[in-house]
Amino acid sequence: MVEIQNLGAPAIAAGGTSHQLGDAVGRRVAPPLGAPPGAGRIRTVTSAPQVACDRDDAEAGRRGVLEAIALGITAWSQRWFPDTFIFALLALASVVFGALLIGARPSAIAMAFGDGFWNLIPFTMQMVMVVITGHVVASARPTDRLIKKLAGLPRSGRGAVVYVAIVSMTASLLSWAMSVIVGGLLARELAQRRELRMDYRAAGAAAYLGLGATWTLGLSSSAAQLQANPESMPKELLAISGVIPFTKTIFLWQSIVIAAAIMMIAGAVAYLSAPKSDRAVTAESLGIEVTTRENPVSAPRRPGEWLEHSPILTLFLISLGCGWLLQEFAARSAIVVISSLNAYNLALLLLGLLLHWRPRRFLDAFSTAVSATAGILIQFPIYAGLGAILVHATGDYGLSGRLATIGAHAASTDSFPVLVGLCSAFTGIFLPSGGGRWIIEAPFIMQAANGLHVSLGWAVVSFNAAGALPNLINPFWMAPLLGILRLNARDLMGFTLTQFLVLGPIVLTLLWALAKTLSSHPLV
Repeated sequence: MVEIQNLGAPAIAAGGTSHQLGDAVGRRVAPPLGAPPGAGRIRTVTSAPQVACDRDDAEAGRRGVLEAIALGITAWSQRWFPDTFIFALLALASVVFGALLIGARPSAIAMAFGDGFWNLIPFTMQMVMVVITGHVVASARPTDRLIKKLAGLPRSGRGAVVYVAIVSMTASLLSWAMSVIVGGLLARELAQRRELRMDYRAAGAAAYLGLGATWTLGLSSSAAQLQANPESMPKELLAISGVIPFTKTIFLWQSIVIAAAIMMIAGAVAYLSAPKSDRAVTAESLGIEVTTRENPVSAPRRPGEWLEHSPILTLFLISLGCGWLLQEFAARSAIVVISSLNAYNLALLLLGLLLHWRPRRFLDAFSTAVSATAGILIQFPIYAGLGAILVHATGDYGLSGRLATIGAHAASTDSFPVLVGLCSAFTGIFLPSGGGRWIIEAPFIMQAANGLHVSLGWAVVSFNAAGALPNLINPFWMAPLLGILRLNARDLMGFTLTQFLVLGPIVLTLLWALAKTLSSHPLV
């Protein structure tokens, strides 16, 4: 006998998810012969997309604390967390309100927004190419075979989530863009192993940890790179701080300790917050196609199509691109070249051409990938206008600069790293660009560090270590990953917010404790 009842959101919070919680329907199935009364299982079925999650009644109380928190926040975010575009508009409204509070004129706010709206167009194009080239490389046969080998290592769903987290965070120490592509592609491939019963949402959040936890402590750290290159620094900042090499920032043993601690703790949180196999929401149950299918290419039927199927022009383009890359590596530091989005995207594009070999296969893969970039194209200009309001609407050093000034003046020698971290984390929610925030806030932070005789290198590390964490809240940087995984931000927020709640206090504590082992860094 089967009893039908409306379970609603509580059923989803217990272990499932849906984009429409109100459509949840529960079916209590009769227990097998010989089983005690009440031993039946509840099957929760949801629509749009269809999600089915089985769980024993008794199992509901056996979840760990972090898993319960992650699933609880997921249930909330599924119902209340807006689309990433709406989140961008809400962040914009908050910044406009803040600018009005400190005396900015509405006309000045509108002017700053309009003037800044298109400022991120080159960067927007770079991020679009990060997603497209990642798809192009992933859809090639050789890449598919390689990723399959890498995805064959984990032996459980939770183990797969930790594996994705560690790979993403490790890759982010070399390049934040690489962490997005590698983590996303690995999560997609692992999702094809149905026997793992891996929670696809948790794996997606794990793939985001490179950008949400560690990239600012690696080679692509915008603040550390800026401070190490005098030709890139604003003159007023150079006069205050001087040049600070990597050995005084990201290569400090204290910075490495923080990076290692974050990776270990984030990996543990990823494991403990991921639902076990019997409660996991897989890509299949979400209705997401994760297999990479190469479209068959027909033979050329007319002379005009011959070159589309010949590798001659492919090799010509690759030779030109490789020539530029070789000159870049010869003229500049390998670290700087690797961290450049232009070099990264061109290298990935050339790799995609090589792997697909024939122009027609490459073009087909490229066209298929374009649809994943819609969120980037519409959201990034909004954040560009938002950033311009933060900086220019008040006519002086802007809302962000005022926050940095307040924090710097309130600091003491002991509290300075913590206040810098808090300021970086707070402004990062509204202005996700780490490099852009550092240019705005660095003069005030470094001036205060000099006055308090605090290590200038540690001021950079303090800004960096806490500066990545807002990405776990603001879905701005999720856009490329979401395009790869075909997920929504609300699918990941329960797991990323859990990471934020755990990592935030630990990072601030480490900044305070390790600062005591450093002395002031003189100008260079």
